[in-house]
Order: sequence, then C-alpha cells, then structure tokens
Amino acid sequence: MEVQKDEKIIERILKKGIEQILPSEDALKKLLLSGKRINVYQGFDPTAPTLHIGHTVGMRKLEDFRKLGHQVFFVIGDFTARIGDPTDKASARVKLTKEQVEENMKTYVQQASGILDIFNKENPVKIVYNSQWLEPLNFGDIIEIASVFTVQQMIKRSMFQKRLEEDKPIYLHEFMYPLMQGYDCVMMDIDVEVGGNDQLFNMMAGRDLIMHRLGKEKIVLAGKLLTTNEGDKMGKSEGNMIKLTDSANDIFGKVMTFSDNQIVVGFEILTKYDLEDVKKISQRLEQGENPMVLKKLLAYEITKEIKGEEDAKKAQIYFEEIFQNKNLDTDIPQKEISKENINILDLICECKITDSKSKARKLIEQGAVYLNNIKIENWNENISLVDKDNVLKCGRYIYQIKFIRG
Repeated sequence: MEVQKDEKIIERILKKGIEQILPSEDALKKLLLSGKRINVYQGFDPTAPTLHIGHTVGMRKLEDFRKLGHQVFFVIGDFTARIGDPTDKASARVKLTKEQVEENMKTYVQQASGILDIFNKENPVKIVYNSQWLEPLNFGDIIEIASVFTVQQMIKRSMFQKRLEEDKPIYLHEFMYPLMQGYDCVMMDIDVEVGGNDQLFNMMAGRDLIMHRLGKEKIVLAGKLLTTNEGDKMGKSEGNMIKLTDSANDIFGKVMTFSDNQIVVGFEILTKYDLEDVKKISQRLEQGENPMVLKKLLAYEITKEIKGEEDAKKAQIYFEEIFQNKNLDTDIPQKEISKENINILDLICECKITDSKSKARKLIEQGAVYLNNIKIENWNENISLVDKDNVLKCGRYIYQIKFIRG
C-alpha cells in the first residue's frame, strides 16, 4: 500500500488524545509528510485474559497509522508479561508462568480486531510476540543491553522513589522491564512507539536504546489517560474497568458511572469523534446541558464501537428501564441470601460486586450504593431480608435480593 498524506488523519494523530510527543510534534509531522513508510508499534502484555477499554486508545492511533499505509506492529508481550511492568506499582507484580500467559493471550487478536483492522488486505497489521527475541538472549546479551542504562536513571522513577520512602523492596528484575521494552523497538526497527502517558519512562528507555544500537531517533507518542476523580488510572478502581469482553449492558452501565468531568475526555480518547465534535460536546456542557444526556451518548458510542449498533441500542433501553424508569419488571439478576439480617458491606461482598469490605465501604462513601432506590450512607447499616423484595444497585450492578431459609 502506498503511503498516504491525508491531512485529516495526520491532524488526528498529532492532536487527538495526545499528552505529549517526543522529541516534538513537528518531528512527527515532518516524518508523516515525508512519504517514508515507517514502523509503528504498541505492546500489550497479557497479564489478564482480556483487553480493556484503555487499550483501545492506542489501538485507534495504530489504526490511523495503518490507514496512512505505514507498517503497524501489534506486539503481544508474552515474555514481558511474565516479568511484569512495575509502572505505578507500589510493590512488585506477581510473576506469571509461561502457561498462564499463554492462556491469557488466547483471544487477544480477536478482541483487538474490533478496533484495529488487523487483517486488512491492502495493509495488514503484523502480530508479533516478544518472546521471539527476548527468550533467546543469553547473559552476555543482557549485560550488553544493561550497559546503556544507569542505576540513577532507573531509581528516579516515581514509584521506586515512593517505595524507598516507605522502605519497600525494589527487585532487580523490575529494572529489566524498560530494557526489554526498549529491545522490542530495536528488533522491529521502530520509528514511532505508541503508548499511554504512564508508559513514558519505558518508551523513553526504548528511545535511548534504539539510538545506541541503530543510530536513529525513535518518536514517542504518549496518549492521555482517563482517570477517576482521585487521579487513578482507568481500570484500577473498583467497577471502573471496562473489558472488551464485557456484555453490552455492562459496558453501557460502567460508562454511566463515569463522573461528569470524564465526559469530554471520554469522547476524545474513547470514541471516533473528531476534535471538532469533541469541542461541540464541551460547549454543550458549558452551556448547561444536562450531563446525563451527554453521558448516555458517550455510553452509546463506546458500546456501539465495541459491541455493534444493535446491542448498543438494547443496552441503552435496558439502562433507561432499570436505572431511570425503575421498571423492575425487566429481567434482572437474582441473588439468594440465607441470612435474615445482613450488614450492607457483607451484602455487597455476597453479591460479588467487590471482593473486600474496604472496597465496599469506599463505594458507599462515594454515594454509589442504593437499596430500594434509597442511597445507603451508613456502612454499618444492617438490612432485613425477610418478607421483602430488596433491590440492590451499586454503580453499574443491579440485583434483586431474595431471602431463602437455610
């Protein structure tokens, strides 16, 4: 496929959902206008069986590069997943076995193909696994790669500084992760790496290594992240992670739990809306339009892209019937509880909405828990389940609670 210089796509690459471009936006623009076919990639570590909505941000960028005719690599980090990226981690990740990783990545390509046109006939995406080049490295190879970096360079990472302050261990293998990600770049002769802004350190390590090994500059494209009001990255807080394998109802419902200040950035990084459309959404909010209307539009657009238009329409109807019209004749999941009286925290855990009382308490403090359409504000509250039809709503979850005698 011949390289294209479509101004609209180039503008989208440079501006939409971008936190920063290094060394500069001008450098990337010049490269895209040069007519040269470049190598672009993003890596995805299969530390879990599903990709999530945060991954789609980078995949949309990859798709834009692919549409312009550039070679896009979708890298499955089957080796790096075993080590674990220390980014933002207060302690070392639990190392995964080769078998666990292989199980996790079984449907990654299928999941990604909903956003990325992987099997396009004119310009397909290359699917590669970084175990191909990382597994065969010997100790001498690793020493050679490590000699490019310093301990000072690694220890400056904010999460390592925090661990030092808290006297928590930092393991030597955690220093190796950015080296391995950098080596990915060398082995694919990468010109542009795409990733979230939280990956900046790892991506810059790759920039150093590719300059040292290949004597060329790699451009880093760091995207915006969707964060909670507490500043946590998408997917970290309870109930906030949207998996690409989630049902349409779950995706729609989870988006509806977004705060109002996530609406505009949600349209920018999680939908196909162009920057002009995103600007109009922002203006509608500023002019006083009900945020619920725009949040439902956002939920619909996201659900439509992942699950299709028909399922998105059904999910919107389901949400409106249950959460807005309070039509409990609609079929909702039922949970059977054998206790006559139960603490609200225990009830939330029994319904498997969360796996700990501390998380359940946090949900109550956030105002996300309702019993029979009444907000629960006291986490010490005990609930009587006898002779009552109780409906528990917690964020996107809704359950009809049925008491059964043990």
